[in-house]
Amino acid sequence: MNKQELIDAVASATGESKASTGAAIDAVLESISQAVTRGDTVQLVGFGSFSTGARSERTGRNPATGETITIAAAKTVKFTAGKAFKDAVNAA
Repeated sequence: MNKQELIDAVASATGESKASTGAAIDAVLESISQAVTRGDTVQLVGFGSFSTGARSERTGRNPATGETITIAAAKTVKFTAGKAFKDAVNAA
């Protein structure tokens, strides 16, 4: 499912217009992005939580040349599925 299909499904389920549904979904995604960027955790009970993590510096290899390189440390985004979401996926 892509973003437009999500908008269509939510608009159909709620009876709202696709334009207002698209704006609402954009606002939700933007709010989640801003919160996680600040380092906050976003918890959606029954669905899951979004948080930041850290990946340490590590050694890698350039596949073209075989040269050893250092891959810099980076922040990552983590999603942990909630129990209800996991149960729904496993039941299907």
